[in-house]
Parts: sequence; structure tokens; C-alpha cells
Amino acid sequence: MENNQNNLFQQARNAVMNFMNQQNNASNAEDKQAAQNAIQAAYQDATPEEKQQLQQLENQLRQHNQIQ
Repeated sequence: MENNQNNLFQQARNAVMNFMNQQNNASNAEDKQAAQNAIQAAYQDATPEEKQQLQQLENQLRQHNQIQ
């Protein structure tokens, strides 16, 4: 379970980074949704520390979206 959760957390981070790195891509909305879905999935069993980091990722996602 711990290993699976860590994997979900890593996937969420990767999805957000992927979205941020492809800001001019036509599939931007899909990438953003994928990142949000990954964050939500990781939230389910996240430790308090991970939840804090996921919150930061969500904030980055929002800020990045407002800049565009």
C-alpha cells in the first residue's frame, strides 16, 4: 500500500510537471485534466506531508493556468 501510494504521488508530480513543461501544446486542457486527476487519486491515501505537497502542486497548476 505504501509503495502504491508513493507511486500515485509520483505520478501526480510527473503529470503536473509534464503540464507545466508543455504550456504551448494543443493538448493543454487534456494535460491539465490528467494532472488534476492524478492529484485527486494521490490525495486518497496520502500522508499529511504528501497532502501538503499535493496542495502545492494544485496551486502551481492554478497559477500556471492563470498566467496563460
